[in-house]
Amino acid sequence: MEVTESLLSRIRVGNLRVSRAEFGVLWAAAEQRATEEAVRGVTDWYAGGVVVTCRWLAGAVVTDRSGRREMPRTPATWRTAAAFEEMIEAEYLAAERLDLTRPDLVEHRPGWCEGIRATLRWAWRHAGPPPLAVAPAHVAG
Repeated sequence: MEVTESLLSRIRVGNLRVSRAEFGVLWAAAEQRATEEAVRGVTDWYAGGVVVTCRWLAGAVVTDRSGRREMPRTPATWRTAAAFEEMIEAEYLAAERLDLTRPDLVEHRPGWCEGIRATLRWAWRHAGPPPLAVAPAHVAG
């Protein structure tokens, strides 16, 4: 998914505790990393966790495997629910417990839970570093 200024401008004001510009750079880097790894035949579960969390926080419409467009699911509980302050906090709390509630993810998607947690800690709680090391860059118009 291409991260554009248009997508970033539609993010609900209360959904982020970092700037939209910082969030956009991080999100674009995560999308790029996940795509590059997929092209190499590698599933980068950590980058995937970051991507799905960014898409959900942004309310970005995604395309499922059948080509149908839909709103992104919550990253930790996989529900169909829009991101808004109370829901983001609930997902953050659920993400912090994913190792206990979904040990299957820890085993079969190594890095997935960590990517979700790191993204929510940074973008929502504004605690800790960005989930990926990124250099300042422009987001596509």
